[in-house]
Parts: sequence; C-alpha cells; structure tokens
Amino acid sequence: MFELATETVLLLAVAAFTAGFVDAIAGGGGLIVIPSLLLAGLTPLQALATNKLQGLFGSGSATITYASRGLIDFRRHLPSAAMSLVGSIGGALVASIVPGQWLQIALPVMLVAIALYFAFKPNMDDVDRAQRLSPLAFALIAALGVGFYDGVFGPGAGSFFMLAYVTLAGFGMLKATAHTKLLNFASNIGAFAAFAFTGAILWKIGLLMGVAQFLGARLGATMAIRNGSRIIKPLLVIVCVALAIRLLIDPANPIHVWLVQ
Repeated sequence: MFELATETVLLLAVAAFTAGFVDAIAGGGGLIVIPSLLLAGLTPLQALATNKLQGLFGSGSATITYASRGLIDFRRHLPSAAMSLVGSIGGALVASIVPGQWLQIALPVMLVAIALYFAFKPNMDDVDRAQRLSPLAFALIAALGVGFYDGVFGPGAGSFFMLAYVTLAGFGMLKATAHTKLLNFASNIGAFAAFAFTGAILWKIGLLMGVAQFLGARLGATMAIRNGSRIIKPLLVIVCVALAIRLLIDPANPIHVWLVQ
C-alpha cells in the first residue's frame, strides 16, 4: 500500500504529529520532518517535496484553529498571504540558480540572532506595540521577501515571519504566531504547487503524514492560545537554536567543512 515498510510509515506519522505540534507554536516543523524522511530513505528532492505536501495540513490546521478564536484579521492580512504565496512560487522557480551555500552560511547566524532577540528583549508578551509598516508595505516587503526565501530554501521561514510581525507590525507574540501560520500556509501552497510538477512527491506517505500533522497542529495551536507568550517565546528560542545547530552539523554546510578541516 505504501512505498515504505509499515513500521517506517508509523514512525513518520509520529514525526509529523510532533512537527505539527511544534510548528503551530513556534515554527520549525521541517527540522523534524525532513531529517525523518531522509532517514526513511527518500532522496533530498523527495523529502522536500513530500514535506511541502504534509506541511500544508499542519499550517492549514493551525490557521483554522487560530482563526476560529478570532486571532486572524483576514481582511487586513490577505494581501500579505497573497504576497507570501507569490514569493514562494518565485523562490521555488529560481531555487536552482540561487547560490545555496550563501544561505547555508548565513542562516545559522540569523537564527541565533533571532533566538537572542526573543530571549533577551524585554516586553516580549502578548501586548501589541507600535506599528512600523502599513499592512500594504508589510505585504510587499516582509511577506513577499520571506515567502521568496521559503520557496528557495525554507528552514526558519516561520521564525522570520514571526520576527517581522513582532518588529514591523508591532504584534504581540500570540497574534504574531496566528498570522505567521496564515502566511506559512500561503507560502506552503505556492511551494507545493511548484513541487507538484516535479513528480517527486510520495503522495500516500505525504497524505498520511498530513493527517498526523493536522492533528498535531491543532493541539499545538490550542496550547498556544491557552498559554500565549509563556509557551511561544521559550519554544521559539529553542527551535531557532536547534535549527541553527542542525544546519551547522550538516556535512554539506560550508561552515561544517571548514570546522572539520
């Protein structure tokens, strides 16, 4: 029935559920899913493509959960979602010509910087602050830019959306998390659409993992709604640091090559 052994499929479902839970709160679900798919024997392209399929369920579930509690202003932020989708499609189309080594070198540094920002900046709570960009400017600059990055490379996109919403839109942590999932959902749609034409998606595995992601994301979003910044802030810091470490120990990362030489 599936392309892999039953035991492997069940482990992937558990990984997807866990990823959905974590991603709905702090992002970084790919940190769990992509290595799991690679360990299961998928090629890098299959892992990236299948991850986008199952990730649609998680980001969609989280978006629905946050929206049902009135935490997403669709009227004001649909333009941002649209720009995130457009950006991710553009990023996926040019992924082959963007120097990936630059991203591998810069991304761990940026993720650690984000972790330090959220860990030590005062007033990191659920209270809205001063807005620095209008919704339209935010859509054209932050949403389009991070969406493009998500299509090109992907890891850490949720953290960048969070940073943009907190620093540029002035959102509190919970409100920023809710709108981050909306933009993540949109960028996932765009990247998935691009990958769908590659033939690299393992549909049965991806759909099963998608169901697990949906359930995990719903639980994670519910936890975030109940606890707000008390759970979002520490988990966001942990995810950023873990993702930075994961990228640094990747044998394909130029920094890893320099360190072991």
